Amino acid sequence: MRKLFLIFPKLVYSFPVQLLLNNIKRNHVLILCWIILFAMVTGSFGKYLGIPYLFLDPEYLNQVNFRSFFIIGMVSAGFTTAFHITCYITDGHRFSFVGALSRPFSKFVINNSIIPAIFLVVYVHEIIQFQISNEYSRTGDLAWNLAGLIAGYAVMSLIFFVYFWFTNKDIFKYVVCRIDEKIKQNVKVTRASAMKKLDIARKKQIRVDNYLDFTLRSREVEDSSFYDKSTILQVFDQNHFNLVIIELCIFGLILVLGIFKDYPSFQLPAAASFIIFLTVFVMMAGAFSYWFGGWSATTALILFLVLNHLVGEEYLTKRYEAFGLNYQMPASEYSVASLRKLNDTVHVQRDWQNNLGMLENWRRKFPDDHKPKMVFLCASGGGKRAALWTLTALQTADSLTHGDLMEKSILITGASGGLIGASYFRELKLRDKLGEKVKPYNETHRHRISTDNLNPLIFSLMANDLFVGFTKFEYNGNYYYRDRGYTFEEQLNQITERLMDKPIKAYDSVEQQGLVPMIILAPTIVNDGRKLYIASRPVSFMNYDIMSFPDYALSKYAGIDFQTLFVDQGAGDLRFLSALRMSATFPYITPNTTLPTEPAIKIMDAGISDNFGLTDAVRFMYAYKDWIAENTSGVVFVSIRDSPKLGTIAPKVGQTIIDDVTQPISSVYNNFENFQDINSDMLINQAKYWFHNSIDRIDIQYQAESYVPILQKMDSIRQNNSRASLSWRLTTREKYGIISSINSDENKVELKKLSELLK
Repeated sequence: MRKLFLIFPKLVYSFPVQLLLNNIKRNHVLILCWIILFAMVTGSFGKYLGIPYLFLDPEYLNQVNFRSFFIIGMVSAGFTTAFHITCYITDGHRFSFVGALSRPFSKFVINNSIIPAIFLVVYVHEIIQFQISNEYSRTGDLAWNLAGLIAGYAVMSLIFFVYFWFTNKDIFKYVVCRIDEKIKQNVKVTRASAMKKLDIARKKQIRVDNYLDFTLRSREVEDSSFYDKSTILQVFDQNHFNLVIIELCIFGLILVLGIFKDYPSFQLPAAASFIIFLTVFVMMAGAFSYWFGGWSATTALILFLVLNHLVGEEYLTKRYEAFGLNYQMPASEYSVASLRKLNDTVHVQRDWQNNLGMLENWRRKFPDDHKPKMVFLCASGGGKRAALWTLTALQTADSLTHGDLMEKSILITGASGGLIGASYFRELKLRDKLGEKVKPYNETHRHRISTDNLNPLIFSLMANDLFVGFTKFEYNGNYYYRDRGYTFEEQLNQITERLMDKPIKAYDSVEQQGLVPMIILAPTIVNDGRKLYIASRPVSFMNYDIMSFPDYALSKYAGIDFQTLFVDQGAGDLRFLSALRMSATFPYITPNTTLPTEPAIKIMDAGISDNFGLTDAVRFMYAYKDWIAENTSGVVFVSIRDSPKLGTIAPKVGQTIIDDVTQPISSVYNNFENFQDINSDMLINQAKYWFHNSIDRIDIQYQAESYVPILQKMDSIRQNNSRASLSWRLTTREKYGIISSINSDENKVELKKLSELLK
């Protein structure tokens, strides 16, 4: 005990521990950055959105390998160096003896490495656990990837070490310089006396190094009287200058990445982009602290308020555009009066009549003496998992029905990733009908649709949207910025083999002929919560319900037709990929699109108003209820859901104070899909009173619970962790789980029921 009693004070007052305590006490911003990194790599933050996967399974050039981990290692070392730089700039003066050491910055870094060392150990541990449990990596591949991480970290650290070794001066060199000056000024000084002074300086340096011995007492920290204060400050100032050079180089790197971001080789892994962003943030925090001292927090707050005001006044606002629209034309009026005009009886009846030809051509595909079932395909949103699940479900269902599913489908609705998967399958079926060799049921299409979209998006956010964004591209005669929306569309274009890179009007003729089902996208207008109906032709008949009360002047239209609203801006030329992007505006990842109206309207994900697309299908059916009842043997709603409709009700246990405070808001968010399900069920149930024919419902659901026992045997994951993340990136385990879910007992029953209905 006596030894522990004697060792404990030495440990507490050691330089590394004192630096750690100083960071905890003063550098809250830096500690917060480390906490964020720890939370991300351990899965404590963003697991539902798949954020930890970016760090534990980094992808570069569509591959996870030595190179991708090497890049992560390099940027991690860069962030660590930025952390040391900021600590040295802001707190070096608190430990003035450092200026009296040889290689002061190097010694400071070594003693300031407790947090970075712990992070590196935890990071490697989490990578090993994740790769084994989720990617089923072989031991050799895992070891090689980890070698890439460590090698990248070591190489970048070595580069910085060499730079500081040749640029940073210690106090001994400044003393030598002063002696040289005195020799030149006083010729009477002999070489022997000069060497004697040099020898004295060396002895003083040795005394300082031995005196410190990396164990410091508070009374010892203040003792730096071996050299005058101005000389020590000169050491710090010269070191600070070299550190500023490093910061400028990092900013230059970001600019280069932004300029060449369209070249795949320059697109860093998403985790690397985020770490670079944190690096810049840490350096800015250090700069503020160094320049403004005790006023740094106040200055940062004032600058934020000024910046917020400028953005609010649209001085610095960045507009994300829909490609294909002509923003040079005068903006369309968006007001209650214009909405009433665009949804009057004339417009609704005109669009209703023009679309009737599509239904009649659809009916001609079947014998006159046989009334077919009419199918409404409704695909739910849910990022990449919904895209893969929808494609898997449609491939399976259409194959089992020998193509009858798509032949008897009249309309596809939905949101986000579900519509992307459904649109891709529809395009494959169309190409197959046109004689192209695409093989719609081939598994390669599932592999393509499940390819990572998140990596280029995060990179574009860091390298383009935050810092640079001045390159443009031409589409249909108009020029647009290569922003994050462009990155999303180009990535989607690549993984879908560029099959859907066409304007929305290109689908008009094939839909009218009945070759493929019609698609109506319905993203949400942020300004007022209405839907924006986007289709290959005007569809204002989606507001047909107002015809029931023509004299009621206060009807609040559920949506507005895109083609009618933007007829002067070339609505038909809208890129179909842009329409999909608007319908899949994932919060904070894909940007809100601004459309040319006055006042300008912004677009959000279609899932905000109806994540499952059932309400839009009911609206379409209501508009043609009499025709459908007369020409079909009934309708079938096929709902392809990326979440179970009757999920397990979780008990509310362990309520904290924060839970009690946030519950009014969190309960609404957590039950958002339940609200929509209840509303959809009500509308379909009521449809039985105004639709004089049969209505059947098929629910093909992605239920993680159904395949948990299989996965538990493979990687021992828990049931509540088996569900794929809501992200534009999927792991190998998640892809396997999504595809395997089609073979669950519940889905087998629903698929068999669907086959019988379509006979």
